Amino acid sequence: MNPVRSFTVLPRLPEPLKPLRELTYNLWWTWNPAAIELFRRLDLDLWRELRHNPVAMLAKLRQDRLDRLARDPAYIASLDRVLESLQSYLERTTWFEEQFPKEPIGSIAYFSAEFGLHESLPIYAGGLGVLAGDHLKSASDLGLPLVGVGLLYRQGYFHQYLTNDGYQFEDYPDLDFSLLPVQAVRDSSNKQLTVSVDVGHHPVEAYIWRVTVGRVKLFLLDTNVPTNRPEDRDITARLYGGDQEMRIRQEIVLGNGGIRALTQMGIRPSVCHMNEGHSAFLAAERIHEQMKENGLGFREAREAVATGSVFTTHTPVPAGIDRFSPQLVGKYLGSYCHALGINLDTLLELGRMNMADKAESFCMAVLALRLSYLSNGVSQIHGDVSRKMFSAVYPGVPVNEVPITSITNGIHTRSWLSREVAHLFDQYLGPQWADDPANPATWQRVELIPDAELWRSHERLRERLVGFARRRVKMQLISRGAPPAEVDTADEILDPEALTIGFARRFASYKRALLLFRDSERLTRILTDPHRPVQIVLAGKAHPRDEGGKELIKRIVQFAKQPHLRNRVVFIEDYDMTVARLLLEGGDVWLNTPIKLHEASGTSGMKVTPNGGLNMSILDGWWPEGYDGTNGWAIGDRRIYGNQDYQDFMESESIYDLLEKEVVPRFYDRGSDGLPRRWIQMMKSSMRTCCPVFSAHRMVREYTERFYLPAGRRWSRFIENAYKVTKEVADWRHKLQEKWDEVHIESVHADIPREPQVGQQLPVTAEIRLGSIKPEEISVELYYGPLDPRGVIITGAAVPLRCEGSNGSPGLYRYAGALPCEYSGQYGYALRIVPYHPEMAARYNVGLVRWG
Repeated sequence: MNPVRSFTVLPRLPEPLKPLRELTYNLWWTWNPAAIELFRRLDLDLWRELRHNPVAMLAKLRQDRLDRLARDPAYIASLDRVLESLQSYLERTTWFEEQFPKEPIGSIAYFSAEFGLHESLPIYAGGLGVLAGDHLKSASDLGLPLVGVGLLYRQGYFHQYLTNDGYQFEDYPDLDFSLLPVQAVRDSSNKQLTVSVDVGHHPVEAYIWRVTVGRVKLFLLDTNVPTNRPEDRDITARLYGGDQEMRIRQEIVLGNGGIRALTQMGIRPSVCHMNEGHSAFLAAERIHEQMKENGLGFREAREAVATGSVFTTHTPVPAGIDRFSPQLVGKYLGSYCHALGINLDTLLELGRMNMADKAESFCMAVLALRLSYLSNGVSQIHGDVSRKMFSAVYPGVPVNEVPITSITNGIHTRSWLSREVAHLFDQYLGPQWADDPANPATWQRVELIPDAELWRSHERLRERLVGFARRRVKMQLISRGAPPAEVDTADEILDPEALTIGFARRFASYKRALLLFRDSERLTRILTDPHRPVQIVLAGKAHPRDEGGKELIKRIVQFAKQPHLRNRVVFIEDYDMTVARLLLEGGDVWLNTPIKLHEASGTSGMKVTPNGGLNMSILDGWWPEGYDGTNGWAIGDRRIYGNQDYQDFMESESIYDLLEKEVVPRFYDRGSDGLPRRWIQMMKSSMRTCCPVFSAHRMVREYTERFYLPAGRRWSRFIENAYKVTKEVADWRHKLQEKWDEVHIESVHADIPREPQVGQQLPVTAEIRLGSIKPEEISVELYYGPLDPRGVIITGAAVPLRCEGSNGSPGLYRYAGALPCEYSGQYGYALRIVPYHPEMAARYNVGLVRWG
């Protein structure tokens, strides 16, 4: 084939419309209703056809239409107002500037394998990406000095289409980047910037692209570079596509390449945030940079880099975490280890739960934990699950003290709020709801919204959902070659006045999509009640290699094809953010049915609340923190049975009981004015209690105050004065690891009376042999608490013992303290020795503890 040289032809915009091009490339418009309306007015049918992509719209609009709009004074006035609003947004003083005006934090780099910013940029698969997108949007609103880093997938995530019997197939059309809201990063000679990263034994080039998200920039890498090998050009072809070999290559490009790209653009972050373990190799590349630029050894560079790294795990089950065989790691990172000054075994140890087990696979989440200063799960219950799941990384450490905390996820409210309800909030809550959505006082004002206005707005949203579902199902039937008579039936599906249940998520087995359908006869009676009808709208994709997930979809589609249910159960194909938004806005009840302790957080239910929908969910993920008995329904209780089939039975029965006795009666209980006032009161309670708490503004503030600022300050201390503190801590850690075998507990004695009582302080003494380790380099603690029936301390606490000097023998010391009796009942205690340094990140990050 002859070589082809490419260039991009832009639409010829009339002078008054030229600012539109700038607006299309700042995704601020995605959460600004006036800006969205501006694009809708260009051509509503084309807007829908192009999945709300204004860049593509400007390229495909007829020139005569552009010329007419340029002469329309009303349209130009609207455009001017939107541009003024954007300029005001970019220039105003932000929360971060007000709260931390002198904070020398530098920049924060947020790495994620996917970003769900908008349906017009389809480089997301589900909740992880949408959460990452909301994180960037709130970081922009709050004014954080943050940049995002990810990959630009040429085929994005797959498009879903179903056969007549409901089996899922996948389609991977190539994206045209010239029609996406991405822009090439260019050098001084206007050439697109590329970065080189070693993938195995050869370099791979990647283009750098930029997405503007309000004040925040997101940089995306794309290996579809003509000079690359064909197999390397495909590294960024598909999100979550390919085998394990493709995954490790993608993650090398994301982590190593992402850091190199930032460096090439002159961005040197103080803090790097790993959103899941996919990007954990970034820590290795930062270590490499520190060694090359500042002459540090691996131990010292690792100490410095860990101070400026934070990690968020989103996975509650081991099977969901990326793991690679030692052979695969050696194939792609063996030569890289030489640049780090270590052998392959040292790198592999950093990614293993048990560092000594050479047969264990290499875990990206474990690597991220070991190379981070702070780590967290994404809900309180997920923090507990993560501490248990990763406890083997910290041998000898009580589970409740494993250094993984929790920061519960939140949503960017303005991105998920319907324009109808937003108008009500503007009118009755004031502008504060948009500027400070995490302020509880603002949301108390939802009581001021008249019931009739709130209900009318919600009914319009349900009507819009029904209209969308009818159009989409008609398109589905036409694409399958259905006869005209069957296509026409799509105009009759769903009832715009019936109670509508929404269920949309990834179709994985733990999500239990079939739980609602377990007793089909009972469900059918609920759905087909002629006086109180109920309908279900479902959507979601199964992973292309998940045959079990595909079977779930097939069974639901076949259930819905029954003639008496055809208008009551609808499955919408090709779930994306457009479908999600309409379901979240128009549904009355949002159903969530995961297996307990398998939902890290879940954010779809959070998005329902500002739109007036109500949650009916298993008490897992975020819902135990949100549910208070007045703002939705809990399916079952907190019990976990030993038999999963029995668990499913009990919880499916709970769903039917709730629908029959609580949900349906409340929805159809109407006053003389036709309003379901008890239902509306629950809507308001849900808004009032959930919206401020489960806001991405609250979440990002929490990350800022608990993670980014402490990590940034620590980074500054560790790199100043020629890395003085870094070298001290690295030497201290190395000494303790080398000399820890010299540490022994010689004796422990507690003076316990015959009948100790609550409030007493019982004297405790101990003899500790430290060898060549100094007393100030360790901490001797009494770990105590009530005992369970197995004699294990539960909810233990620790008090330090004081060193009272040498006990005569070299390296032998006497310690003393008191054991507090805080509870009645069986009590236990144990002595432990842990490393101590005033600059250590966490006591257990050294990996050493001695019990006795």
